Amino acid sequence: MTLDITTILTLTALNLFVVSAALPLVMGEVVSRSARLLQLSLLSQATAWACMVSAESLWDMPLSVLAIAMGSVANYLLYLALQGWLGPRPWRRLLQVACVLMPVGYALSFHHYPTRVGWANGWLALQFALVARAALWPVTPWGRRWRHLLAGCYLAVAVATLARGVLGAFFTELYPTFTTPHPVNLLAQVLVNIAMPLTTIAYLVAWRRESENLLLQQAHTDALTRLPNRRGLMHVAPQLLAQAQRQQWPLAVLMLDLDHFKRVNDVHGHEAGDRALALFADVIRSCLRDNDVAARIGGEEFVLLLPHTDAQGAALLDARLRSLLHTQSTRVLGWPLNYSAGLVLCTVTGDNPLEAALQQADQALYRAKANGRGQLCQAHAPTDVGQD
Repeated sequence: MTLDITTILTLTALNLFVVSAALPLVMGEVVSRSARLLQLSLLSQATAWACMVSAESLWDMPLSVLAIAMGSVANYLLYLALQGWLGPRPWRRLLQVACVLMPVGYALSFHHYPTRVGWANGWLALQFALVARAALWPVTPWGRRWRHLLAGCYLAVAVATLARGVLGAFFTELYPTFTTPHPVNLLAQVLVNIAMPLTTIAYLVAWRRESENLLLQQAHTDALTRLPNRRGLMHVAPQLLAQAQRQQWPLAVLMLDLDHFKRVNDVHGHEAGDRALALFADVIRSCLRDNDVAARIGGEEFVLLLPHTDAQGAALLDARLRSLLHTQSTRVLGWPLNYSAGLVLCTVTGDNPLEAALQQADQALYRAKANGRGQLCQAHAPTDVGQD
């Protein structure tokens, strides 16, 4: 039995349309930008194959050029989706060049079959290879198996596409039309159909991973202040503490408590109290360095983890934070806010140091309150946290 290229192409387009229609139903209406870009990428792929199938029987040049352009759009959208999931990806500018040059060169050389076939398939193979690389490198902790599956499929299709381009450009008599059932062309089309369900699986795994990460982020984040909550603090602190231990950095732990917060709620209302907490969080964020950690651990209590910070550095941060909070709260809320603070300096030398540090910072905080509030009190001596 001889495989009919036109039938394979038609099934490819239909399958892609079905997948592009099914994904929004599976993912729901509220999805991330990356998931939406993925959906648009699949729709663009389906449109490209449909235009290519229709070109020979309807309007050859315009539909063929549109097919090539939509293929470029599909690959670029997928690249952007991967970038949204995995972070910055390499060689974006090269992909942009390939996505522009492929349809332009194809249109300009349309009436010279060897040139247009070699040009289009060469640039298309490069696009596939760049998408595959974007799935793999730089390495991220975002799961490996789905990225390996996606990259493997795109690399296989890239090799087959490049082979088809070489065949059409240099051995035109063996591949005179897009629907010629040459083994290389058949292999390329079969690989596309094999890759389609496999890449769909990879996309769904990526989307599931994104959903899991979002749920984890929500579980670890205080909704009002958008700072980590206590669970989030316990999640991010070990990495920071491990780094401090490796580098032999001192670690300052500050525990902050807004003064007379109950009075704020009683006098101005709970909505104003929420605005005060959100403002305090914004002021904290504006004063911290990139590797500092801030969290709201309950009520009006906040914790700051300050690596590579001594007592003088912590005191300077406290003064800057206190001054900015007074200015901002007076301007935004109409009344000044202040806070009490407890400081402990830790030399990180053992396992699980955070709880001991928090206990001592809390004791210093209560001493600040007992001494009249609105001040910073330090634990009596640096603590080798993590030691028995």
